[in-house]
Amino acid sequence: MDLQIRGGRVFMGKRVQVMDIWIKDGRIAALGGPHVADDHLDVAGLLVLPGAVDIHVHFRDPGQTHKEDWETGSLAAAAGGVTTVVDQPNTLPAVNDASAYRDKLITARRHSIVDFCLNGGPGNVQELLGEGAAAIGEIFTYEMGEERLRDLLFQVEDADGLPTIHAEDGWTIRRCEEGMRGQQDPDVHSRSRPPQAEEAAIAQALSLTQKRVHICHLSTSGGLELIRRAKKAGRAVTAEVAPHHLLLNRRDYRKQGTFLKVNPPLRSSSDNQALWDGLRRGDIEAMASDHAPHLPEEKRQEIWEAPSGLPGVETMLPLMLDAVRANRIPLDRAVDALSTAPARILGLKGKGEIAVGKDADLVLVDTRARSEVLAYRLHSRADWTPYQGRTAIFPRLTMVRGEVVFDGDMAVRPGYGQNLPGPGRSASRVREED
Repeated sequence: MDLQIRGGRVFMGKRVQVMDIWIKDGRIAALGGPHVADDHLDVAGLLVLPGAVDIHVHFRDPGQTHKEDWETGSLAAAAGGVTTVVDQPNTLPAVNDASAYRDKLITARRHSIVDFCLNGGPGNVQELLGEGAAAIGEIFTYEMGEERLRDLLFQVEDADGLPTIHAEDGWTIRRCEEGMRGQQDPDVHSRSRPPQAEEAAIAQALSLTQKRVHICHLSTSGGLELIRRAKKAGRAVTAEVAPHHLLLNRRDYRKQGTFLKVNPPLRSSSDNQALWDGLRRGDIEAMASDHAPHLPEEKRQEIWEAPSGLPGVETMLPLMLDAVRANRIPLDRAVDALSTAPARILGLKGKGEIAVGKDADLVLVDTRARSEVLAYRLHSRADWTPYQGRTAIFPRLTMVRGEVVFDGDMAVRPGYGQNLPGPGRSASRVREED
């Protein structure tokens, strides 16, 4: 063996047990038993978890690297226990064709510290999936009419791809915004994009699809109820929730103002409670950060001018571990939502759990080491956090494919991360890369 991870409290099979992990060629070769390794790492007393798989990040590279780039974004991910990220296509230029996909892939391969997938945008669907796009989306429903959305979803289904939906209805938003433009209270953003906008868009997406569909960053109790009904009816629908829709609500505008502008917007405390319940029950399969960084000077603008989006890839797992400690969610459900379910949704067979044959993507945690979330300690170029002062449990060490990538600082060179192409990658692309 290459490495023995010795004496850790390993989360495996929905429970924690003390055992050794043996690693060979970047994968878990054995769990327990007597073996011999070239090196060992003594982790007695630490909790060993599978690395988180964040299926929704916006690393802003290319086009807006003053906000984030692949090195800073992936370093933040590694520091927060995220070992695989899925970057969204709305960069500059947008990833709507093979050329843009290949350009972004070159950049990510040169600079990412963690493993990654790239989603394709609402362009040449067949071409993007052939290049290796993990999914098509997030598809911003408020940016297109029903005919365009129907055509796009048909193309994705015909190519056996997964559409990932940003569910907000454009007509509802435009109607609400018309009478509110003169208002400057930050809460106007939530009122101008009401729960009905999400509910209408989810209902529309479900009516236009027959195969799989994934709902991004679910934010409302009504949307959750629609998803529950669809599941009971046998529909292949999955959903994710972002930490900010669990931990923040409209009352937080009072302290943080325009910094909390995000789409979908913050909702009520009753929506928070409904989403927690949906996450605990597994009606919401996955967590995703929707990491969408902007600089403080951009977020300080008036509510209609401030950009939408919050940083969160580094704080997602640490905040959830603190939620486990507070008995808000069981550890097995948190691990499933952060790691196993996201990998399953995207078909990442080597990721998401600690098991023989899986990639050795591991997060080592001292569950007693609670600390405050402080912006100056974080690694995103955004240089702020909506969770300032909250308690979290940050990893002590993060490994990707058996290599330590973060142990308080970056431990590998940028470019260590590998691309994880989707199942639609064409044979010609495989030959080109080989």
